[in-house]
Amino acid sequence: MSLSTLFSPIKLGDIELKHRVVMAPLTRSRSAQPGDYPHELNVEYYSQRSSAALIISEATQVSAQAKGYAFTPGIHSEQQIAGWKKITDAVHAKGSKIVLQLWHVGRISHSVIQQDGSLPVAPSAIAAEGQAFTEQGFLDFETPRALETEELASIVEQFKQGAINAKKAGFDGVEIHAANGYLLDQFLKDGTNQRDDIYGGSIENRARLSLEVTQAVAEVWGAGRVGIRISPTGTFNSMSESNPQALFNYLVEQLSPMKLAYLHVVENFAGASSEGFDFGQLRSRFAGAYMANGGYSANSAEQAIAEDNADVVSFGSPFIANPDLPERFKQDAELNELDQDTLYGGDAKGYTDYPFLMSVSS
Repeated sequence: MSLSTLFSPIKLGDIELKHRVVMAPLTRSRSAQPGDYPHELNVEYYSQRSSAALIISEATQVSAQAKGYAFTPGIHSEQQIAGWKKITDAVHAKGSKIVLQLWHVGRISHSVIQQDGSLPVAPSAIAAEGQAFTEQGFLDFETPRALETEELASIVEQFKQGAINAKKAGFDGVEIHAANGYLLDQFLKDGTNQRDDIYGGSIENRARLSLEVTQAVAEVWGAGRVGIRISPTGTFNSMSESNPQALFNYLVEQLSPMKLAYLHVVENFAGASSEGFDFGQLRSRFAGAYMANGGYSANSAEQAIAEDNADVVSFGSPFIANPDLPERFKQDAELNELDQDTLYGGDAKGYTDYPFLMSVSS
């Protein structure tokens, strides 16, 4: 199949891309310690993958409270900003664009991760199943503390400050993480949000925090440099929603007039079933660019774009094992196999040592 559409230029809001192969956000848990800041190994990793038209950074905590996984980077200290600046400079030197994914994990944390030993926060005091990845190893998730109504302005402020810091670090824009069972997703879905204030109950109330965060971040960057990621059918991190179509149709209808750079939709993740959900309804309700994600190949991405089901496609796991993924797509070359044992934590092994096509053929 010809990949002419996949490799045609496009503009996402105010961000111009050379083609439509995007690197999805990928948590790798390799920030420098103490301080959760990017370092030279991370610079090499992102620089290697700068053939992506756009790199979306790994999820990055907007505050100390927002942290949920050991060794993940933040964007709330001067040391972290300086570390990210080295990465953005390296990516720009290779002619690519990079945006920072703004992240608050909510209940997917643990008191040993929180600076003051306090409980993680969430819309409601409902624990997730599973374990937290901490510096002390895996620990069972705790029942979180429900945020008070008056605290939610500070959550919005954390995202806004993260956006300000991302601008200092030289990014081309930001992506708001409202997917995969983290704080904003927890507010959106009724399995985790059982509040009785203006942030709970109705679809309109449950969407309120995500919309307030998006508006605040857009005030920093301009909407044309802001994207948002959602996972309507996602069940990762013990998530559930009784009426995902109605909820996410409403959310997208409210986001559309903001004229954001893109809507990033996780259509398939961790084996969750999307049966019965019509992603086309989201596509038709959003005036900007639609970025599809979830198990795409080069050919299925080309087909999705050619059939107007997406404007761009983001690739996750393939970019881990194939730093030159776009070139491999162009040449219809074999892809490197992903090493599952080196995904999280560790050193250069399984991070910056995957071979490029040139090194394979030489």
